[in-house]
Amino acid sequence: MALPTTARVVRLTAEPDGLPAAEDFTVTDEPLPAPGPGEVLVRNRAFLVFPGLRTLIAGGGTGLPLPRIAPGDVLFGPALGEVLAAPGDGPLRPGDLVTHLHGWRDHALADAAGFTPVDPDFPDPLALLSSSAGYGGLTRSAEVRPGDVVLVTGAAGAVGTVAGQIARLLGAARVIGTTRSPAKAERLTAELGYDAVLVPGERPFAEQLAEAAPDGLDAVLDLVGGEQLTAAVDAARRGARFALVGALNGQLAPGRRGGDAPAVIDGFRVVTLGLTLRGFSGPDHPDLEAEWRERLAGWLRAGRLTLPRTPVAGIDRAPEALTRLFTGDVFGTTVVEL
Repeated sequence: MALPTTARVVRLTAEPDGLPAAEDFTVTDEPLPAPGPGEVLVRNRAFLVFPGLRTLIAGGGTGLPLPRIAPGDVLFGPALGEVLAAPGDGPLRPGDLVTHLHGWRDHALADAAGFTPVDPDFPDPLALLSSSAGYGGLTRSAEVRPGDVVLVTGAAGAVGTVAGQIARLLGAARVIGTTRSPAKAERLTAELGYDAVLVPGERPFAEQLAEAAPDGLDAVLDLVGGEQLTAAVDAARRGARFALVGALNGQLAPGRRGGDAPAVIDGFRVVTLGLTLRGFSGPDHPDLEAEWRERLAGWLRAGRLTLPRTPVAGIDRAPEALTRLFTGDVFGTTVVEL
């Protein structure tokens, strides 16, 4: 079979004025070289659209594990693809499915070390585009225990739609979520098992949280920051554990750069109640990904986990998909399918 000589890629062509818009990107056909020694060529089947791109594009934040995306750069992110060519002395063969970070293009060529094979028996390979951050935050930082009351902020996105279910599987007695949309709040309770979902802005958030968790919170997976984190600390019970995973408060704000999520924290309450607030970052836990894949496969086979997706057909619609992510017109994991 002749290998492709061009790849269709998505490039950032202009510095966005506020939130990224479709016109800030171009989708073009570019030359694709033949694989060199130690390189693997993959035809992508799908790639993830995720809010962290706002931070990388706007240049917000410091000490990030991923590089900034400047005008002229190709976007990148988690992807699922099929191997077309691989070194004969390596473990990959044509036809194998792999995950990698060379999304936002229809073909990827890179060093073999950057590709992770997918078990042929994995029940839903597309599920591997779902982030492990929710599982990692709940097990490594928040340390959810049987009987806990758990809060997940930003519950309608890729991480939150899965995290509420994981909290229940870990033994949580009550799971509360937050989202900006009343319609999404209804879906989260009707379809994904959240006991209550709060919509900031309808009423004072602290008041809503006090009603949803009258006896307080034991564990929090925070994807938002801002006033939601402030209120969660105020509602915490003694010994509550917080996993700080995201910064949607800043990433969804047109006037900011996606690299902050300021919150006023009652430090005296943290001290007197023995609260634990820990930032979670996947690279700090090299054992996490294999553990997540194993548990994810088991839960999927047993029908105990649902992974809602917003599919977007074709790479030409990828810039639009990123825009929809920030306007809130998606639910669950947003995936561009090729």
